[in-house]
Amino acid sequence: MKFRCAMAFITFVTLVFIGSEIKMVSRVFDKFPKKQPTNIPLDDSSATEKMVLKRLLSKLGANFSHDQEEEEQEDLAMNRNSSGHKHVLLMATTRSGSSFVGEFFNQHGENMFYLFEPLWHVERFLLSPAGARNTSVSSVYRDVLQKLFLCDFSGLEKFISPPPQQHVTTDLFRRESSVSLCDDPVCTPVIKHVFERYHCKNRQCGPLNFTLASESCLSKQYHTIKSVRVIHLDTLKPFVEDPRMDVRIIQLIRDPRAVLASRMVAFSSQYQTWKAWAQDGQVPEDDVEMKRLKGNCDHIRVSAELGLSQPSWLKHRYMLVRYEDIARYPMQKAEEMYKFMGIPFSSQAREWILKNTYTTQEASGVYSTQKNSSEQSEKWRFSIPFTLAQVVQELCGPTMKLFGYKFVEDENTLTNNSISLLEDKVFY
Repeated sequence: MKFRCAMAFITFVTLVFIGSEIKMVSRVFDKFPKKQPTNIPLDDSSATEKMVLKRLLSKLGANFSHDQEEEEQEDLAMNRNSSGHKHVLLMATTRSGSSFVGEFFNQHGENMFYLFEPLWHVERFLLSPAGARNTSVSSVYRDVLQKLFLCDFSGLEKFISPPPQQHVTTDLFRRESSVSLCDDPVCTPVIKHVFERYHCKNRQCGPLNFTLASESCLSKQYHTIKSVRVIHLDTLKPFVEDPRMDVRIIQLIRDPRAVLASRMVAFSSQYQTWKAWAQDGQVPEDDVEMKRLKGNCDHIRVSAELGLSQPSWLKHRYMLVRYEDIARYPMQKAEEMYKFMGIPFSSQAREWILKNTYTTQEASGVYSTQKNSSEQSEKWRFSIPFTLAQVVQELCGPTMKLFGYKFVEDENTLTNNSISLLEDKVFY
């Protein structure tokens, strides 16, 4: 008799527990819409409720795989930045089209804070005698970027020469390339006859006040930085995992033959050796320039391989884009990048792309961002000697194969625009 009473009591308690769990599940279900759109990310509370729901159902006998458990963690990780700010790093190399692509985001509108090459000052200092003692250049770059994404300019100020006075400078590199730094309230009145050289697009601004720049940055939801000085993707892990930020990294690549051809024009004085080799057709295999070119290609490839492998800290946070694809399909690729970033593709950005990628009259200058993009991406084929194209193919072969750049075996193929040197590849 006692045994039967005990069993009855245990059964009663179990039923009460299950009933309470079912009520909790029902309350959680009620918080979800009847049909949840699959393309809208969950916010912090929804992601948490989703995890709670799964755990409650698990107690009732449901089985969930390891992959689903990982998905739970991703839901929370993807929404860890409760401020709603999004942070995008456009990672590239010189003459890869980064200034042009950076404008896709710089022209987004009033909710975007865009910085053009802020690490220029850091690199300049580190190459000077005063900065030579710094052994980890990559970590210095990373730390400065991390502060800038959080709208803290103090890390950058100490690298600017001459040093800013009371957080004010007249010497920020290419300030005019950032719409945010040329708009109110950052654009302060000009003191006549003193700062007239400080042009900002179609207006003139006084010295840059970093305090005002920081306030402007904090008021904007989207923060984008374009840099050609970050070459080691793995060094960015600490700030990608920073819970204060929601980071996306877009790695922009370009055919290394095109990059070399463009550098020989843009940095003519630094590429005299290459020009001499092009004329006499003799290229020494063990020259320091050869090693530098191979090293650059290897660094780009290693970073891309890491990103494409999608380790947990980079999952859904890395995107690889070829400049050639952007040049051929600028609007489509812009839409894909904006979707990846989780940022609305604004009408201002669309208008800028239409105006500046299909123009029949290009603006002058090697740094111009106004061009017929599809034609521009092929011009290098007529400026680089076949001898140098062969050198690049030999030194950068593995990198070119990974990115889908076809080799040329003779000069006629190189200069024949009807022959595509680009394989159709999808990287995500």
